[in-house]
Amino acid sequence: MRVILAGSAGFCYGVKRAVELTKETADECGGCVMLGDLIHNAHVIAELEALGVRKVAAPEDVWEGETVVLRSHGERREVLEALEKRGIHCVSAACPNVQRIQTLAAQAEEAGRQVIIIGEPHHPEILGVASYCSHPLIFGGPEEIRAWLEAEPGRRDTPVTVVAQTTCIRELFETSAKILKKECTNAKIFDTICFATYKRQSEAAQIAGQVDVMVVVGDRRSANTKHLTEICNERCPRVLQIERADELSPDFFNGCFVAGLTAGASTPAGIIKEVYATMSEEIKVAEDGEESFEELLNQSFKTLNTGEKVTGIVTAIGPTEVQVDVGAKQAAYIKSSELSEDPNVKPEEILKVGDEIEAYIVRVNDVEGYAELSKKRLDAVKVWENIEKAVDDKTVMEGTVTEVNKGGVVVSVKGVRVFVPASQSGMPRGANLETMVKSKAQLRITEVNRARRRVVGSIRSVADESRKAAQDEVWNNIEAGKHYIGTVKSMTAYGVFVDIGGVDGMVHISELSWSRIKTPSEVCKVGDTMEVYVISFDPEKHKISLGVKDRSVNPWDMFISKYHVGDVAKVRIVKLMTFGAFAEVVPGVDGLIHISQIADRRIEKPGDVLSEGQEVDAEIIAVDEEKKKISLSIRALLTPAAEEGTPADAE
Repeated sequence: MRVILAGSAGFCYGVKRAVELTKETADECGGCVMLGDLIHNAHVIAELEALGVRKVAAPEDVWEGETVVLRSHGERREVLEALEKRGIHCVSAACPNVQRIQTLAAQAEEAGRQVIIIGEPHHPEILGVASYCSHPLIFGGPEEIRAWLEAEPGRRDTPVTVVAQTTCIRELFETSAKILKKECTNAKIFDTICFATYKRQSEAAQIAGQVDVMVVVGDRRSANTKHLTEICNERCPRVLQIERADELSPDFFNGCFVAGLTAGASTPAGIIKEVYATMSEEIKVAEDGEESFEELLNQSFKTLNTGEKVTGIVTAIGPTEVQVDVGAKQAAYIKSSELSEDPNVKPEEILKVGDEIEAYIVRVNDVEGYAELSKKRLDAVKVWENIEKAVDDKTVMEGTVTEVNKGGVVVSVKGVRVFVPASQSGMPRGANLETMVKSKAQLRITEVNRARRRVVGSIRSVADESRKAAQDEVWNNIEAGKHYIGTVKSMTAYGVFVDIGGVDGMVHISELSWSRIKTPSEVCKVGDTMEVYVISFDPEKHKISLGVKDRSVNPWDMFISKYHVGDVAKVRIVKLMTFGAFAEVVPGVDGLIHISQIADRRIEKPGDVLSEGQEVDAEIIAVDEEKKKISLSIRALLTPAAEEGTPADAE
């Protein structure tokens, strides 16, 4: 019979940490107290008790001066408060994944959201999470969730925050989450299943599908062991869950050619070894080449060496460190300060459980069984490698201008300081370089001396190249009538210059508006965005004439369609002459008010009565459509004065 042993069988990081922390505490304090079972494994609990760890059921059972180790499943808030009130010293062995769920529940409660927990209602982990909410809802699966939603339709509008027990079966969680996401209008769903649990369940399912019998080892109170058994039952005809090797019976393996073996997260390696030996006692290593338990258990573990690069999976995110499964015997972690060059970044902002991460091994402690990693150092090495390569490849890089110093500015490119001389900053000579601070900049690396940590770059070369490419794009595709969205770069008395993409074109003042204007500043200013079209261009002289006025609109046609002789129009005086005044009737169409038609009396000059820019009512008294001329009269609208000598009305 061949035995397939699951590589993920046995202690997970959280359980291993809890057991080791309890042993250390007992050794340092000359004994300690565990409140309830530290983990769900009677064998381990008995071993701890033999080391001087006293087990109690309630906070009041703790004696004054004792140190309490809080179990890996997490503890209820009221229990912690009771211990704190008595001044009892506590050491938390709670799994970081469980602590994260408690934090999510507390945050949801504070925000006034309904907390929904998917898991086993009476499990210590769930009871601990629930204690951080006033009215939590605990569901065992999708059927219970559907029943809750259907009982009261209004519940679909309730803001809900959803978390799962760390050992929850993934399929059960995903089905439940899918229902809540679809039915609830305001649902925040957090996948809090422990990655190590998911990995163990996936591996168990895979093995169970290819063996004749499957053995699951673990305490019967262990939720993750129970779930492993449920998963295996769906894929294997014969599944046996046991706590110790003496529960195995030879009859169970009758007709078996291949057997599978996995174990829960709280099962010690020693028990797994006993079970494996019992299952494999007929196998002789020397004769048939089967591997020993130690070889099978260790073959999936990689060796960690300081200074090497390693890839792992994020298994938990805490406030001070991130735990990483690197497939080794040692538990690996990254301090928050070693995650990023940015000191203000929070681990949860850049990572989530299940992410793959690459890092340097900073230190390996085989005695205590941990490895310290650094992502920041690996990132820094990669950046230097990229910067050195960028010199030869002329790669354009992006950074942020952080400061101005003597002779130029400093740009931070992924944490590496790059000096840019003032002449290469892209700013005019004598310009205030302080205006560049905090701005994003694209630059090309021109010099690198890694030994001296000196890097020199040029912003100007990238800007010049970009401008040249933009200019070529314009000149290669320009044509009369083509429209552009441009920016007003400068103004003169006779017009404005507009940047249409690296190339400036001229808009004459007469092309800025259908209305008569004296200066361009009447209709625009530097920096304005303006839609223009090409009137003409000369590639050899690099000159472009632009227009703004909408040629599809004919002002004269607009006037003819709107006004007729005898109509009164509100007009604007645009120019005063000795013989009269020109007034704008509609934009682009002016009419003449002869001096004799300005007032009901004789005047010396139009300026005695009118001023440029003034708006007045005038009657249209004549229209010459052929010559497109209009005659206007203000006098026609004035009430005639009583003629001299007119006899008085008879009484």
